[in-house]
Amino acid sequence: MIDIGGGMSRLVDALAAQQDHVAVLDISAAALAKARRRLPEAANVEWIVSDITAWQPSRQYDFWHDRAALHFLTEEADQQAYLNALNSAVRPGGKVVIGTFAPDGPEKCSGLPVVRHDARSLEKFLGTGFKLIAERRHDHETPWQAVQRFQFSTFEKIGG
Repeated sequence: MIDIGGGMSRLVDALAAQQDHVAVLDISAAALAKARRRLPEAANVEWIVSDITAWQPSRQYDFWHDRAALHFLTEEADQQAYLNALNSAVRPGGKVVIGTFAPDGPEKCSGLPVVRHDARSLEKFLGTGFKLIAERRHDHETPWQAVQRFQFSTFEKIGG
């Protein structure tokens, strides 16, 4: 399993206790260092410092999780690089969960522009090699009591 843009997220804490191998990829070495300090005994966690648009997977995964990395990629070349990495990293039959701001969600995050998606636009983005198997909208309340509407979509990689 790989968590894209996992940074300081606590998802890895739970996964490390349940999985034989967990990878966390983030562009921020500082964020990964903080997460690593939380889990000093987690030998089954692979910490990958990389920009997803430059990352070349060295293995394949059964599960790809991305909560809000893709939506920061506003340039077509960066989106294509993300898709290339995803295609290389996910084995046939593997699951892909992508969370982005929904079409009626914020237009910016941390002052940066984002690309908002619904399940259909993500399905089109991923192409015919992936089948949509679930979708869910989620209202996230920020620490400053603002609501950010997210779209989570789950896909299965098809083919061989």
